[in-house]
Amino acid sequence: MQEDKNQHTFHVPVMGIGFTIDTPVKVAHYGISSVMSLVDDILVEKMREFYSKKLDLPFSPITEKNSSDHRAERITAYLNMVDEIVHSKFAELKRSIHDTGEEVQKYIDMLPDFSDVKKQFQEMIAKNTVRDDIAAWIDKHLHPGSIDVNIMTKLDKDNYRGDAKLPNEFNDAHAALRGYAQSTLRSCIVFSAGMNPRLYSYIEKFGDFYPDETGDIKKKIILKVSDYRSAIIQGKFLAKKGLWVSEYRIESGLNCGGHAFATDGYLMGPILEEFKKNRQELIQTTHDIVKEALKNKNRPVPASPLPIKITAQGGVGTAAEHNFLLNYYGLDSVGWGSPFLLCPEVTNVDDHTLDLLCKAKEEDLYLSNISPLGVPFNSLRGNTKDIEKQELIDKGRPGSSCPKKYIQLNTEFGERAICRASREYQNLKINLFGEKGLNEEERRKEFDAVVEKSCICVGLGTSALIVNNLSTRTEGPGVSVCPGPNIAYFEKVVSLRTMADHIYGRTSIVNEAYRPNLFVKELQLYVDYLKNMIDETPKPFTEKQMKYYQLFQQNLDEGIAYYKQLYADFEEKVAVLKNDVMAELEQIRHELHEPAFANR
Repeated sequence: MQEDKNQHTFHVPVMGIGFTIDTPVKVAHYGISSVMSLVDDILVEKMREFYSKKLDLPFSPITEKNSSDHRAERITAYLNMVDEIVHSKFAELKRSIHDTGEEVQKYIDMLPDFSDVKKQFQEMIAKNTVRDDIAAWIDKHLHPGSIDVNIMTKLDKDNYRGDAKLPNEFNDAHAALRGYAQSTLRSCIVFSAGMNPRLYSYIEKFGDFYPDETGDIKKKIILKVSDYRSAIIQGKFLAKKGLWVSEYRIESGLNCGGHAFATDGYLMGPILEEFKKNRQELIQTTHDIVKEALKNKNRPVPASPLPIKITAQGGVGTAAEHNFLLNYYGLDSVGWGSPFLLCPEVTNVDDHTLDLLCKAKEEDLYLSNISPLGVPFNSLRGNTKDIEKQELIDKGRPGSSCPKKYIQLNTEFGERAICRASREYQNLKINLFGEKGLNEEERRKEFDAVVEKSCICVGLGTSALIVNNLSTRTEGPGVSVCPGPNIAYFEKVVSLRTMADHIYGRTSIVNEAYRPNLFVKELQLYVDYLKNMIDETPKPFTEKQMKYYQLFQQNLDEGIAYYKQLYADFEEKVAVLKNDVMAELEQIRHELHEPAFANR
């Protein structure tokens, strides 16, 4: 079984489509793991051409004309190139010990101070160990970070060749999975946005996802989940196919970036507690199932359960919070997303958006309805994609030309799906208004709801083109950005080393004067979310709606009780919280039970 080579206790999650599209090229040789999106094969192809020219690598374009499987082949070619670049940069880093040693020192400096690797290196330097011995030690102990990829399972639209619908394996997510499976990468694939049984069944076709005789899996599966129930259901589903889930990545439902898949009032602390309590049961249950499935497939069967990592992300902002999650809940890593948007060494953020992010306050960050998926979407006021969208509305031409078509999922107007942000869809919807006999107020409300949808599959990738001076002629210059609420407390552009120092408590770059604890912030977001749902629901409530709101409130109450018990029982942990955290929790609880709220 291959050893776990991760030496950092943080990872860089996927952000948008283009913000982390080449992050492994920038950070993996320093031992930092990160995740790239596989949504946009057009952007992937442009980035492959960009790096080929920059590094004088061979490049042959993959087009719809010269390939019947162009999406998968583009992804494979790009991932192979990233793999080659990362390992070349890492080899160069190791060789630097014979010169200035600056790159090796940067790798070591960024490690947490408790790292055994860091301590051993410092001891060797202090003893003036000969360089050849240090080089041999480096070769054995330093490793690049994992080059991971993300597939959003819901983005799995059917594709066509002319008018002929292609088989399922040419669906977007299927093709992306195949592109990864056929690459040279030894890493992980993250599946987000819930279970897609058809896609999960397709994984069975690729041998790299199964353990070998030693228990090693070349390509590991990570599930991004919102609660334990989702984890055990998906884990068992895959286990029945002989597929092992190597990591469950828990993300806050609301205190995160991108799409917000809100739970029914279940808070992150209690969810993490459930994983902590049931971790061994999760491992043993899925091991028993996967063992039988592998046996039936005549594949190697691990004698003992394979490792499972539990990680989390969403709203973490201080070293104290980071360490608390690791130490109390036993997490293997913590994802730091939005703060890295202020780190140009790591992410692709254009100057205008970078300035907006630095200046953003709590009131500039909000949950919007702009996503064509119909899922709440974290937005930043003043982003250039929203400005571009409004200009088209003002010209009487609402909607996008839909140049990339990745969210063509709506079949309201025919079997062949279209996107709710497209000009075609919005015109069709607006033309129906006359048949509905709406008054002016009703018409304006419905019009606003239709044209609010934005072309995020383009907007979330454009920044990577702008930063790298690539043409945006097809896409347009508008940039969508989807930071989590946590970005409001980070106010300046920083280097990768400074960010690592902040995560590990060697410096602080967060404005802690008015930043609430991550659990308190999430709780407030959920209270606000519940209030907005209630306010926007036509009265009187149906019995089903009332039961749902009561369940939501009950789950929040239980979450508050959990936190109060947690911090009462573990007084030493209170150091990670602001002094008034308990008062904040109590205030929110009272707010939930105000007569005006409860009797609505």
